[in-house]
Amino acid sequence: MVYLKTLGIKAIAIGITVFSLFGIFYNADVMNLFWISLLTTGLSFLLGDLFVLRRFGNITASIADFPLAFLSIWLLGSLFIEASIPIATTSLMAAFFLTCCEPFIHTYMTENLEEERFEESEASPRTGQLQTEFAKEFESEDLTDDHENRRDK
Repeated sequence: MVYLKTLGIKAIAIGITVFSLFGIFYNADVMNLFWISLLTTGLSFLLGDLFVLRRFGNITASIADFPLAFLSIWLLGSLFIEASIPIATTSLMAAFFLTCCEPFIHTYMTENLEEERFEESEASPRTGQLQTEFAKEFESEDLTDDHENRRDK
């Protein structure tokens, strides 16, 4: 469930950025902007969040998201949009705005994944987990005295 929420937040951030910048500067078709947003979201989520974030952490993933966002928006923009001005400049601006949002998305994702894992571990204990039992300790003398007292009665 955390992955779907994160994917939705990321799609909204990328969609707003792509629709705003490319809609203003290029007067692009809405369907083309939708496909650019969707494909960029998928690439960014798979490579940036599921691969880099898990292995290297938030800072490295945020830094890696800039070239990933730039390249994906630039290549997809070049494929889908006919432009009279260079798409690279707008792609750089879009990548900058997306990179500013990514640390917050990464923090949300890592915090909620940890909570979800914690809740799962509480609900169903794994085999091999040991529990400690506490009991009153008896001295060996006390045990022999109790045993002798019972015999005498």
